[in-house]
Amino acid sequence: MASKKVTACCKALIEKKWTITFVESASAGKLNYEFSTVIDSGKILIGGMICYHPSMKEDLLHIPHGTIKKYTAESAIVTKLMAQNFHRHVKSDICVALTGLTTPGGSESPTKPVGTIFIHIVFPDKEIATRLLFNGSPEEILDQATDAIADLILQEAKN
Repeated sequence: MASKKVTACCKALIEKKWTITFVESASAGKLNYEFSTVIDSGKILIGGMICYHPSMKEDLLHIPHGTIKKYTAESAIVTKLMAQNFHRHVKSDICVALTGLTTPGGSESPTKPVGTIFIHIVFPDKEIATRLLFNGSPEEILDQATDAIADLILQEAKN
């Protein structure tokens, strides 16, 4: 069942007649799933893609070779390119990309610990990029990230 924030976000998108897509790495489909559980989500949810492994980001999303090696798969630039490149091929009013570290074993460091999430959202007339840090289990990190995305979209939908 979707959180209150996701439900409010979906209702706002339905009212504005805005469609949404997701291109996900760390969330591995959770965003698509959460938004799909809201009543009438079929009016707004186009779908999305899970690009967990760097090869998918390079091969399917055309992230330039060397970018991931230079910046890591969990970085602002890779997240931005994921959103922009996916949005070019799958038309929607909003495209959300998410990468990050929900468990150890990725590119975590003292300056980018587990719990770091990168979000890039393409709106009809602007883009928003943010880096957030959450605590908890992988599931709790992703729940918090999902609500943060819903909040960001809701703010724009109200404008």
